Amino acid sequence: MHQASPIVSEKVLGLVRGKTLRRVVLAATLPFVGVVAAFGIAPGTVTEKVELKRVIEEVALPALVTPSGTEETYWHEERIQRSDTFGSVLKRLNIEDANAIRYLRTDAEAKGLRQLIPGRVMRANTSEDGRLVELRYSIGLTVLTVKSQGEGFRVNEEVAPLERRVVMKSGEIKSSLFAATDAAQLTDAVADQMAQVFSTDIDFHKDLRRGDRFTVVYEMYYDAGEPVRSGRMLAAEFVNDGKPYQAIWFQRAHGQGDYYTLEGKPIKKAFLRSPLEFSRISSGFTTARFHPVLQRWRAHTGVDYAAPTGTGVKATSDGEVEFAGQKNGYGNVVILRHQRRYTTLYGHLSGFGRGIHGGARVTQGDVIGYVGMTGLATGPHLHYEFRIDDVYQDPLTVAMPDALPITADYRGAFDAVAHPMGLRLGLLRNTNLARLQ
Repeated sequence: MHQASPIVSEKVLGLVRGKTLRRVVLAATLPFVGVVAAFGIAPGTVTEKVELKRVIEEVALPALVTPSGTEETYWHEERIQRSDTFGSVLKRLNIEDANAIRYLRTDAEAKGLRQLIPGRVMRANTSEDGRLVELRYSIGLTVLTVKSQGEGFRVNEEVAPLERRVVMKSGEIKSSLFAATDAAQLTDAVADQMAQVFSTDIDFHKDLRRGDRFTVVYEMYYDAGEPVRSGRMLAAEFVNDGKPYQAIWFQRAHGQGDYYTLEGKPIKKAFLRSPLEFSRISSGFTTARFHPVLQRWRAHTGVDYAAPTGTGVKATSDGEVEFAGQKNGYGNVVILRHQRRYTTLYGHLSGFGRGIHGGARVTQGDVIGYVGMTGLATGPHLHYEFRIDDVYQDPLTVAMPDALPITADYRGAFDAVAHPMGLRLGLLRNTNLARLQ
C-alpha cells in the first residue's frame, strides 16, 4: 500500500490590499488519505481523530505591470443584492475614504450610482489605505465612472464597451411559445424575431402542437461578463407537427440582409400570414356569418383577430397606403396596395401608426395602426382582409408569392455562412439546452 499523505484545504479570506494578502489555512491529516486505489471503510471501523490546525500567514502578491510600464492595482467587485443599500455596497467594497463616501452619498452628479439594480456589479479601485481611486457601475448600455480629480471627484458617463458572443438555445413547446422560450431563458426580443421569421410558414395562433421544438443561434452582448442585451437571430430551426423549418441570416453588400433556408430559398414571403403576433382568431373567412351587431346573416370577407386594445398591427407586405381614415362599419381603417394586384385592409383600429397617411410607403412589419373597436364591433379586435384583383381571399389559405432566392453572385458567400450554421442546428436538434443550464 502507498504511504498516506496529508491533504491541505485552503480558503483565502479578506480583500487584496496593496501587495500582501492574509489567508487562513486549515490543515487536516487523515489516515490512508492520498492513496492511489479507491476503497470504502466498513461500518464501525475505528479511525484516528482528525487533527485540525489553523495557520494565518501573509502572502506577498506579485506586482502587476501594464504594457506601458506602470504598476497596476487590484479591483474589488460586488454584485448588488435585493436587500442592499448604497452604504452596504460601499462597505463591502472596503471604501474607507470619508470624502469619497460623502461625495457618492450626496452629490447630484453621483445620483445614478445610488440607483441600485439587483444583479448588476459595482467595481472599486482603492489604494492601500482605502482611498478611492476609481469606481465603475454599469447600467444597461451605460457605464458610470467616478475618478478622483485633485481634491474632489468627477463622474463620467460612457457607452459600455460590449463584447459580442454567439449563444445557442433550444426548447420544447408544452403550452405556448412564450412559455417555452421563457423556460429556455430566451429573451423576448429573440423570441419575437423567431416568431416573425417563421410566421409565413407557421401560424402561431393555431398551428402550434405540444412537442414542437425550436433551436436558436443568436447574438448576445456582454459588459464585463454581464449580459446586457440580445442582438440578431443568426439561425433557427422550428419543428412544427414533425416538419422542420430552418432559417439562416445572410447579409449582402451595403448591410442588406434577410433570412433564407439552408438551400438559399428566401424565408420571407411577399406577405406575412398574420398582421398580429400571438393573438386569437375570433372569426374566420366565410360566406355566411351571423353578424353580432347587425343581427343578420352576411358574408365575413376577412379574419378577425381578438387582441387587447393598443396592440400593434403590422403591414403584412411592402406597399403604399391607399387609404387611412374612417370608413363605414370598419371604423378607423388602413388599406394598403401591394404590387398593383394585391390589397390588404386593417379595420376597427383605435389609432394609426406614425406617418401613416394616403400615399405613404410602408415596409413589411411596420406598425401601421393599433387594435381597437371602432365602427361595428362588440369588442377589441382586428378585422383583416386580403384581396387579389379586388376579389376577397381567405388570408389563412391563400397562396403567398415568394421573394427572390440567393443569386449566383452571392452563392459562395452564402454557403460559407449557411454550412457552419447548419452544423450548429444539427448539433442541437436532439438537445434541450434549457434542461442543461
